[in-house]
Amino acid sequence: MADTPKEGKLTRFLDFTQLIDMASECVGGKVLFATDDFFGPAENLIKSHSPSFKEHEYTEFGKWMDGWETRRKRIPGHDWCVIQLGIQGIIRGIDVDISYFSGSYAPRMSIQAANLNEEKVPDIPPRGVKTGAAATPEEFGVISELKSDSWDYLVPMSELKPGDPDSSHNYFFVNSQQRWTHIRLNIFPDGGVARLRVYGTGQKDWTSSDSKEPVDLVAIAFGGVCVGFSNAHFGHPNNMIGVGKPKSMADGWETARRLDRPPVLESNEDGLLQVPGCEWAVFRLAHPGVITQIEIDTKYFTGNSPDSCKVDGCVLTTQEEEDMVRHKWALPAHKWKPLLPVTKLYPNQNHLLESLTVELQDVITHARLTIAPDGGISRLRLRGFPSSMCLLRPLREKPMMRFSLKAGFKANL
Repeated sequence: MADTPKEGKLTRFLDFTQLIDMASECVGGKVLFATDDFFGPAENLIKSHSPSFKEHEYTEFGKWMDGWETRRKRIPGHDWCVIQLGIQGIIRGIDVDISYFSGSYAPRMSIQAANLNEEKVPDIPPRGVKTGAAATPEEFGVISELKSDSWDYLVPMSELKPGDPDSSHNYFFVNSQQRWTHIRLNIFPDGGVARLRVYGTGQKDWTSSDSKEPVDLVAIAFGGVCVGFSNAHFGHPNNMIGVGKPKSMADGWETARRLDRPPVLESNEDGLLQVPGCEWAVFRLAHPGVITQIEIDTKYFTGNSPDSCKVDGCVLTTQEEEDMVRHKWALPAHKWKPLLPVTKLYPNQNHLLESLTVELQDVITHARLTIAPDGGISRLRLRGFPSSMCLLRPLREKPMMRFSLKAGFKANL
């Protein structure tokens, strides 16, 4: 288990909580089955917002709780539910949040997972409103076709421990390189869980890609991930490569204000601020490829967008990437290929830009976004074409990813 990063602090090395929640309803996660939903439906587990508590609110079934809560079990067995992931891919860690369930949380739980082909999933009817109800024999019959009791264990039976009443997270690392599509949450024997977060990165089936249409090669849903950054005081760079449109300023990358800004700012003839420093983030692409279009969105960053940015790319093997992580990304300048020259940015605006590398031989595996002097960006899209000639890291041979770096170093730009 790991401690959660506090708001406004740089994230921990190997902090999986900065990856995408693959089970969240906002990316298409769906509850297929739950043994019981008496006090609170299992759909609450995958809500995108944090759990809340309403002290004096009750339903016809009992105390209103913002989570999945089953009745006190008086028959043999234990409760469990099955969730179809909205993003299919590699799971790096799990957060079982029991906030506000101080007297009714499930004392133990386990997580199982499966990688199922669509044709193997039976036609499961929509669950509808389930509060106050238990699964019917017919529902048990349909879900039994998945044979979920025999799925692989990602987390064995483990005790859940309450923390602060309003923040009781239980974090579990997952050591698996396999692609998963469904998970089963078991609670022993009954009780409540506020939220279930399944953190990881997507894994796209590139063999089925349309070679005629550019694809976002850095998307976290496909397997892109941030492997280094200079500062992430208000928001992690992985937010930029998230799913869909940004929801707010919190759904982007935002740095602290640089302290080396000149007392009086000046600009050059091109309207670019003349500042000594910059901030940067490096991403490993989901697949090596050629970038043809770059999208940089500053939506919601109306008073804190960067003045300018540039994008560079390079080709690195797994070993070279690990070396760069150890050396805090002090990569020789000649290794970087310019994808986008220094470009003026504007607040709360989507910028669609053409890449400099349009020749097919300009394949890259990593990209670096540099902003000056500081600020926030909500989305980064690097669209292009995956390369079949540059598979430097077969998926089965990928090492454990390193997701972020410590503070206290400057870019060698």
